[in-house]
Amino acid sequence: MTQLQAGRPADVVNAAVTRVTEVADEVFTTLREVRTATAASVRSVRGRTPVAADLATLRPLLWSRLDPGRLGALIAGIGFIAAPGLLADAPWYLEWWQENPSGRPVQLLRDLDPSSSAFYDYTHWDWYTGPLAGAEHTICGPYVDYLCTDEYSLTLSVPVTVAGAFIGVAAADVFVRRFEAAVDPALREIPAPALLTNAEGRVVASNTARWITGSAYRGAPGFTAHPIADLPFALVAADG
Repeated sequence: MTQLQAGRPADVVNAAVTRVTEVADEVFTTLREVRTATAASVRSVRGRTPVAADLATLRPLLWSRLDPGRLGALIAGIGFIAAPGLLADAPWYLEWWQENPSGRPVQLLRDLDPSSSAFYDYTHWDWYTGPLAGAEHTICGPYVDYLCTDEYSLTLSVPVTVAGAFIGVAAADVFVRRFEAAVDPALREIPAPALLTNAEGRVVASNTARWITGSAYRGAPGFTAHPIADLPFALVAADG
């Protein structure tokens, strides 16, 4: 019988799986709130096409989720990304806000003019294409977010629909260092090398220096992968 099959070690692996699920679901719960609020805002418009100003109703909700001073805070950026053509006055639009340690959140501004050489076409990013394709839970990363924060990040996203039609994406950025801080205590309880990987085998967090965050895991003898609910993650742990 291997070490991780012998009672308590198996329990701590299951506890780590549960903890990762809880941390991710904390963010997805917030995104579902943003989705509901966005759909309500768009549905409330009568007799005309929505405009960017209609999405300003989301700001109190978005700002309330950006609190870098709160112990255990995860989200560093959050918002709604409109499907092209949704808004009458802004064919491309981001209602996206980022935390600001020195004051109120700041809005992310990008060049959304398709004729510009610096045009930011967000529709090709995985955090957008996943929800567009119908994925309920999309997690992208870890990656260095050169466009927003220059931080090693994860982006979590969900689709937003009205009357069955896709109108955009609710998404949030989470610094990997914060995600690690939330799940590392559970990983350290596992009495063997263990690592959390994404769908591409990229390490998100681990309890061993052999596989550091961002490194690639391509399989190893004596390791078992434990799927994590419906998330694109797996907890990989040594058998003994």
